[in-house]
Amino acid sequence: MRGPLQEPGGKEAQDEGAAAASGRPAGVPEAEKGSGAGSDSDQETEGARKPGELGKDTLYLRSCRAHSVVPASCFLRQGKAPELSLRHRGLGPQGARALACALTSNPYIKRLDLRDNGLCGVGAEALAGTLSKSRSICDVDLSENWLGAEGARAVCAALVVSPAVQRVQLAGNGLEEQAAQYLAELLLAHTGLKSLDLSYNQLNDQAGETLGPALAENTGLMELSVSWNHLGGPGAVAFARGLEANIFLRVLDISYNGCGDSGASAVGEALKTNSVLEELYMGNNRISAAGALSLGLGLRVNQTLRILAVSRNPMRSEGCSGVLKSVQANPQSALELLDFSDIQVNREFDDLASSVKVILPGLCIKTAARRVEYKKEAVFRPPE
Repeated sequence: MRGPLQEPGGKEAQDEGAAAASGRPAGVPEAEKGSGAGSDSDQETEGARKPGELGKDTLYLRSCRAHSVVPASCFLRQGKAPELSLRHRGLGPQGARALACALTSNPYIKRLDLRDNGLCGVGAEALAGTLSKSRSICDVDLSENWLGAEGARAVCAALVVSPAVQRVQLAGNGLEEQAAQYLAELLLAHTGLKSLDLSYNQLNDQAGETLGPALAENTGLMELSVSWNHLGGPGAVAFARGLEANIFLRVLDISYNGCGDSGASAVGEALKTNSVLEELYMGNNRISAAGALSLGLGLRVNQTLRILAVSRNPMRSEGCSGVLKSVQANPQSALELLDFSDIQVNREFDDLASSVKVILPGLCIKTAARRVEYKKEAVFRPPE
């Protein structure tokens, strides 16, 4: 957390006189001398403010003083800019409280980026009130703040009543099984949420069994990342069942979870009936050749998937060939990219790839030895 705000020297009357001489309002602390005018933690002088912004900035400065934190000058310069980025500033819970008070009076911010600020659950609770009242914020990044279950509870409850929010990033927050219940409630209640990032957390099999049914019932989410979690076989299977019933999700990243062959098989079953998913990322999931063959069964009939990434899986050339043969057997396949990066393949696979390219000339195939250029288009774009 940043150091406490320094009190201006002298008596109250002297402070008021100095304030009058400098043109700043009484009660607003003077910037500390020698602190460096270019620092983002410096206090901003009133002379740099535009007309009409004095009330908002004064509210923030007074709130910082009340919570004993140093104001961030970039917020004082915010004006009517639609994006506020305060990532890596070390705001802490107290800084979040001070910021929350000022955000309630700012109707211009659409994207709020507070990544890596050590907010913890207490800071999340302070910001939750602002999110629940805002009608302008549509994109929120609270990643790497160690919100925990209590922070997740506060944020999810606020988002449920915040229809304007369309993108939420909660990566790296130590979210476990208990937090999954709050996330499931968010998926069920917030129909306007389009993109959710839950990567780099500690969501386990029990969390997957909680989130899977919620995914099945969700109406609206287009992008979901649960990569770098602990969704093993049972958790991945439950998640895949949710995918099977979902009719909105376009992008799913379940890579780096260790879902194994059972998870791959369940995803293959989901692909048989799912008719909306366009991008699926399953890299580094301990999928063997047998799991790859099971996954391929879904590719034999699926007509919407454009990108399939299964890199860094121990499926060997046999598994890669099995997937490719499934694609070859589906003339209605929409696949544009098959990513087998970091998997060694043999000459038989290369010959098969050449044959498939005749049927699907637009298909890009990546292997350990073959690098191809593929331009990915965004599925969801937040409002400007």
